Amino acid sequence: MGSVKDLIVMEKPLKGKTGRGKFIFSDRYSVFDWGEMPDHISNKGKSLCISAAYFFEKLESRGIKTHYFGLIEDNKTKKLSNVKKPADTMKVKLFRVLKPQQEGNFYNYSSYKPEENNFLIPLEIIYRKSLPEGSSVFKRLKEGNLKLKDFDLQEAPLAGQILEKPFLDVSTKLEESDRYLGWEEAQKIANLSDNELEEIRRVTLSINQLIGQEANKIGLKYEDGKIEFAFDEDRKLVVVDVLGTLDECRFTFKEMPISKEIARLYYRKTLWYKELIDAKKKDELNWKEKVNLFPPPLPARLKELISMAYCAFANEITGRVWFRKIPAMKKILEEIISFI
Repeated sequence: MGSVKDLIVMEKPLKGKTGRGKFIFSDRYSVFDWGEMPDHISNKGKSLCISAAYFFEKLESRGIKTHYFGLIEDNKTKKLSNVKKPADTMKVKLFRVLKPQQEGNFYNYSSYKPEENNFLIPLEIIYRKSLPEGSSVFKRLKEGNLKLKDFDLQEAPLAGQILEKPFLDVSTKLEESDRYLGWEEAQKIANLSDNELEEIRRVTLSINQLIGQEANKIGLKYEDGKIEFAFDEDRKLVVVDVLGTLDECRFTFKEMPISKEIARLYYRKTLWYKELIDAKKKDELNWKEKVNLFPPPLPARLKELISMAYCAFANEITGRVWFRKIPAMKKILEEIISFI
C-alpha cells in the first residue's frame, strides 16, 4: 500500500458496496516523501496499530463513524480490550480510490463529478494548534502561498508559537507529492457541497480536541495532525486510514518533536537532504528521479531511542503495558534531547 503499512484486500470495494481489508503495520518509515528509508524501527508497526485502534474506538464511542472493525489476533477480529498481546494487523472497511488523471504538471479531478458514494475523498485535512520549528507553514508564508490573515496574525509567527484559534489546512492525497490547497479548490476537486465541507471541518475539530486531551494526559504537547475521510454507501462521512499516532500527528516534549520527526532532524543535516530539496525546487513532480544520493542509516542509539518512544507512547496513551522493559516516555525523550 505504501512505505509504512501494507494492505491486504479481502473483499474489493464496488461502486455501491464497501469492501473489507487488513492493514498490516510495518516497522518501515518514510520522511520527506522519499518512501521506504534504509532502517526499520523495531516494534513501530505494532505500537502504531495499537495507538490507532485506541483512537478509533474513542471516536466510535463519540458517535463518529470510522472504517475500523478491530484488531486481528488468532485469526479473530477483536476490540482492543480483548487483545492479549501487541498486534500489527487491523481489519478495516475499504472504499474505492478514484485517482485523478495526471496531465503534464496538472491533475484532472473531473472523475469525481458524477460520483455519489463509496469513495475516498482525495484530501488530507490538517489541524494546526501551533507552529513548531520545521512546520511547512513558515516556508509557505515566506513564498506567499499563505497570508498572516489566514491565521488571524498581525506579525510573522515565531517557531513554537501557539495559535489563539486552531488553523485547518488541506492538501491533496492522491498526487505524486502532497500539494497544499485553498479551501475553494479543495471543495471543487472533491466535488463537496457546502454542508459536506462544513461537516469535515466540524468532525476534524472534534477529533483533534480529543487527541489533544489524550496527549496532555501523558505530558505531551499536541502540535498538529492529519485526518482522511471517505463517503460510505449513503454518502455519510467516515474517518479512514489512521489517526492519533506518532506518524499521523506531531507531538512535542520540551519543544523536542517525537517519533520520525526526530529522524527528520537528523536527516536535515545530511547531503542527501540538501540534494532532495534542490531536486524538489527544480521539478515538483519528478524530483525523486533527480536525487542521486541515498539516505544514510540512522545512528544505532538514535534508532533504538525512536523505537522506545513509539512503544512508550502506545503503553501510556492506552494505559496498558504492551511493551515491557520500556522506560517512561519522558525519560526516553530526555535522552533524545541530549543526543540531538
